[in-house]
This record gives sequence, C-alpha cells and structure tokens, in this order.
Amino acid sequence: MEGAWASGVRFFDTSPWYGLGLSERRMGNFLHNQKREDYVLSTKIGRLLTAGPRVTGTIWKDPAPFTYRYDYTAEGTRRSIEDSLQRLGIQSIDIVFIHDLSPDNKDMGEKWTEFFDIAAKGAMRELTKMRDEGLIKAWGFGVNTIEPALAALKAGDPDIFLSATQYSLMKHEDALHRLFPACAEKGVSIVSGAPLNAGFLAGVDRYDYAGTIPDGFLQKRARMTAIAEKHGIDLRSAALQFTTAPGVVSTTIPGARSAQQITENATSMKVKIPSAFWADLKSEKLIDGAAPEPTVA
Repeated sequence: MEGAWASGVRFFDTSPWYGLGLSERRMGNFLHNQKREDYVLSTKIGRLLTAGPRVTGTIWKDPAPFTYRYDYTAEGTRRSIEDSLQRLGIQSIDIVFIHDLSPDNKDMGEKWTEFFDIAAKGAMRELTKMRDEGLIKAWGFGVNTIEPALAALKAGDPDIFLSATQYSLMKHEDALHRLFPACAEKGVSIVSGAPLNAGFLAGVDRYDYAGTIPDGFLQKRARMTAIAEKHGIDLRSAALQFTTAPGVVSTTIPGARSAQQITENATSMKVKIPSAFWADLKSEKLIDGAAPEPTVA
C-alpha cells in the first residue's frame, strides 16, 4: 500500500473474499491514516463471512478464520457493506461491485442466472437505494465475463463495471464490440481488471486465474514481444496502456505482489509507445483493427 501510494495510486479495490477479510483489514489499516477525500475505494458484496474453521481449498494463502456463504439479497447486501466498513475502519465506501455472479464461477455455473434474479430483486435495488441515500457513490458488477454486465444494463441502473480478464492484448474483441458500446450508450464506465492476464503479459507462464494457457497464446505473446523489442519498448508497458485507451474505460488495475512491481507498473504508464508499434500489431492481426490506441501526454 505504501508503495502504491508513493507511486501516485489513489484508487484501491478490495473485497471481503480476498483473504476472507484480510485484504480489507490490511487496506483499512493503511487508509485509516489518509485523508478520506484523497482516495477512491471500491469493495464488493456477494459473500457474507462468518467466524469459523479456516476454509481450505481457496486460492488464498493463510486466509482469516472465516467461512462464507453467497448472499445477493437486499438484507445481505447491506449487512456486507456494514461488515466491510467495520473491517476497513473507515466511514464510507465509494464504489460497490456485485462480485463473482458469473457463469465462470464454479460454485454457480449455469445456475448463475438464478443468483442474478436474486440480485436483481435484492442487491441491485438495495445498492441503488444506498446510492440515492448518499451512502455510496456508485455500484456495478465485478466479474470475469461480460454476460452478467450486459444483463445488469437491462435489469438495473449501474454506474460502473469492474470487468476482469476481458480486455487485454491477448483477448479483447468481445468486450470491444459488445460490452463497451452497450456501456457507452448507458453512460456506464469500465474498470479494466487483470490487464496483464495474471502476469502472462509480464512474462509469467500462467494465464488468468485458472492458470491454463490457451492454445496458441504462448506463440502470440512471443510475436508481440518481438515487435515490442523492435520498437524499443517492453510488452508489459504496452499491455497496461492498451487497456486504458477506450473512452469508456476509467482506469486499469493490475495486481502486484510487491512494492517493486507497483513502481514498475506506474513507470510503465509513462512510457512513450510509438504508433508504429500498434500499427504492426494490427497489420499482423495480433489485435483488433478497431482497438483504440493509447497516448501518453
């Protein structure tokens, strides 16, 4: 957190799910000493935590001793936000995302639409009410597929989506041509999550959260890397800037394991990338020809 703050980062995203409460506690411990008007904070609803035996089988290392259950009702939503405020130790939350209500969630699969119906009648209405009351400033969905976001545009009045893994150098066509135009029409903005595909575009041989690398993606990354080197830049910098170029995107949030990675990511956002690099990617059909190209002032 200190490294991020020193690098100029002022938007922070967390969730009860991350470390089963640990992320909110750690983030709140740092933000407690900052002026509330100096940063923007988002967290999520969808899982309620209950003290109990340590949960096994999650991706978290040494999570807090809590169990969890899914709850997208109005009552569960308000309870979740109240719990988050307690863990964070701050007086307000700017943005609330309805979390992991998506077909890629293995706990839901095809039944995600049943959870969505509950959220449409519960969480979505309650978050709209809380926004109207001034308790939060904005709400939306935080998901790894675009279908729930598109459904939310029809069922509710969201302000912003955290769309992870859907707009990167490796994969972006569906978001570019389906999600972004629908959001622009409704005046909804996008936070681009996992812009490096969980480190893949920074050279790690792991793709997204499941880890399995799709066929042909290693070769595609190698071709992109060669073009980047030809233009004297690194692929990570290009990947990060690429996700900020669409007008509907408000920010991008790469993950980091260390203060050094945060500093490197911040530096990447200042790199001048020649337009010829993007032209080469398009001519080689490595990115969509309609993809907006980023500019650095």
